Amino acid sequence: MVYNVYVILGLPVITAVALVILQGYRLLARINVVSSFLTFVAALTLFAYRPETGTYLLVDDLNIVFVVLNTFVAFTTSAFSASYISHELETRRLTVGHLRFYHAMYQLLLGAMNLALVANNIGLMWVSIEVATLTTVVMVGIYRTPAALEAAWKYFILGSVGIALALFGTILVYMAARPVVGEGMNGMVWTELIQHVSKFDPAMLNLAFVFLLLGYGTKVGLAPLHAWLPDAHAEGPTPISAVLSGLLLNVALYAVLRFKLLMSANPGALAPGPLMVSLGLLSLIFAGFMLYRRGDIKRLFAYSSIEHMGIIVFAFGIGGTLANFAALLHMTMHSLTKSAIFFAVGHAAQAKGTQQLAKIRGLTVTHPFLGWGLVIGVAAIAGLPPGGVFMSEFLIVSSTVSRSPVLALLTVFGLVIAFGALLLRLHSVAFGEPTGSREPIKASYLPMIAHLTLVIIAGIYLPPPLVAWFQHIAASLH
Repeated sequence: MVYNVYVILGLPVITAVALVILQGYRLLARINVVSSFLTFVAALTLFAYRPETGTYLLVDDLNIVFVVLNTFVAFTTSAFSASYISHELETRRLTVGHLRFYHAMYQLLLGAMNLALVANNIGLMWVSIEVATLTTVVMVGIYRTPAALEAAWKYFILGSVGIALALFGTILVYMAARPVVGEGMNGMVWTELIQHVSKFDPAMLNLAFVFLLLGYGTKVGLAPLHAWLPDAHAEGPTPISAVLSGLLLNVALYAVLRFKLLMSANPGALAPGPLMVSLGLLSLIFAGFMLYRRGDIKRLFAYSSIEHMGIIVFAFGIGGTLANFAALLHMTMHSLTKSAIFFAVGHAAQAKGTQQLAKIRGLTVTHPFLGWGLVIGVAAIAGLPPGGVFMSEFLIVSSTVSRSPVLALLTVFGLVIAFGALLLRLHSVAFGEPTGSREPIKASYLPMIAHLTLVIIAGIYLPPPLVAWFQHIAASLH
């Protein structure tokens, strides 16, 4: 019996309980980092050792990619979090009691996301995403300021609406499955559903997918369901912004992909692609324009996340091996790049004592390492070569041209709009007349360096085994 999946699921929960009991900031931070690292190592072993598929757990080619990416970014973010939260403690924005709660919730969030990714039961997947949502809600409001509480409340309300829609869609899938697979647990098991979905009532499946796309699309941050995301990024701790953009949005996207596979396997059901293309393109163009109006640096990159999740959903909606490959690559590159940007932004905001773009200027002069790290990160996320995002966006546009030149033109239009906004903001933040404090801060640069290095290497060279792996998964996504 292979137990690595139980380590991936159980270790974060055990660590969360221990972090509630133990005391001492440095001990809590070290346990958080070590536990996240061990979870990542356990995730890597899934490539060689997979548990047998059961009623509740499933490990296949698709979710291994998500689990490994999830645990890696969670580990590097925990390392960044150690120095970031230490500064928050020194400035008394957080207390020791807050830190115990913060680290425990961090591990619980990691465990919930991992469970959502390996759940074979669509009901269990829904519960896991709901737990992850509630966990991030309380973490967004951890500063207890009026703005933080308002952001947490907005996230809770909109997240609850989204998860309620997803629940209704899940129930409709069960109702469509019941006449074919019978009553009981089999109607909720994804591997059973995919085997028999061709016999399900297409009308019921169509209605279910609309609710599921809207429900989980709220979690993905797709426009016009995105309103919670900028507030959650701006008011919560920056490590949570990194986790939201780099991980939690991907988990909700994974749920959408699972149900997309069900729709594609039923010949009478509507094609899920056009719906995903429409929401993805709307999110891309809308977020691109909204980038010009942001005055808060974390809100700026929150809208950038909406833009890039729109690109990914658009590519998966276009479908085909090349577009699916590009979407998988873009998802990976976005997670690594955006989390690295938030690592830089978090420390920059601490150094300047503000998140307002107008008050963060000349960062390459006052704090060169942070400034140039942010320059590289923004250049990469804007799609400049040789970053991995450039490669994935090029592949997305190329695959779209052969299907629909008009859609390709709209995609390029959205990308250019966002590109201009990001470079416009970057110029003053990095190279403007220096303002604010020049005092050095305690910062952990290694996570940012690791992520940006991987992104640049991916833009120059992708190992053949990784390419073959992504191609295999892309072909299986139809």
